[in-house]
Amino acid sequence: MKKAILSAKGLCKSFAHNGGQIHILTGLDVDIYEGDFTVIMGASGSGKSTTLYSLSGMDRATGGQVLYKGKDIVKMSEKELASLRCGDFGFIFQQMHLVSNLTLFENITVPGYLNRSRKAADTDKKAAELMEKMGISHIKTHLPGQCSGGEQQRCAIARAVINDPVLLFADEPTGALNKRNTTEVLDLMTELNRNGQSILMVTHDARAACRASRILYIEDGMIIGDLELPPYDKDEKHREAQVNAWLASNGF
Repeated sequence: MKKAILSAKGLCKSFAHNGGQIHILTGLDVDIYEGDFTVIMGASGSGKSTTLYSLSGMDRATGGQVLYKGKDIVKMSEKELASLRCGDFGFIFQQMHLVSNLTLFENITVPGYLNRSRKAADTDKKAAELMEKMGISHIKTHLPGQCSGGEQQRCAIARAVINDPVLLFADEPTGALNKRNTTEVLDLMTELNRNGQSILMVTHDARAACRASRILYIEDGMIIGDLELPPYDKDEKHREAQVNAWLASNGF
């Protein structure tokens, strides 16, 4: 039986707008399981990114619960949330948000240094190992502006996993990349998952969604579809056909 890492109960998120309220999530229930590569899909404005940010504590929900290790993320203090995001959770974004005046190596090590449970020397060693694994060790002293989009995103992935997160959140991580770089980034994320990394990713790309072991389809802030898939094995044609047919049945 799968073990839930996160459990959302009655999750709600609203925004103030022109004196009124816009309701994005209206009572969403979902469990995110250990070891899964879970993908959230849906049309633009369906609430998929809002779901990811509310589950991760990057944005505070306006109602409901998000339970993690017996605690409700919605009720955590800002200090508790910062500690959670630095240690237990990792984040990858469409726009990499690398610090422009730091080298790639320095960008990766910063969150490691902030995690006081690890010595600086151990962080440096882990960063070097990750850069080798990501294929960017030869440009460790480069600034982000000197690197391609794919190289920057591989750096961002290394930064996201430097503290061995329990759960890796990814918001459209390939949205700004070309086809070749998209494949390389997805290959890295697939390998991370095979090695035990739990991942929750938002994407609009059906090819990216094919890497998932589970796809959730969101419409109007509610999950209307939940597809389980076997581990990714590069059987692209059959898998893509299955995923595309399922997405079409949900109105994608």
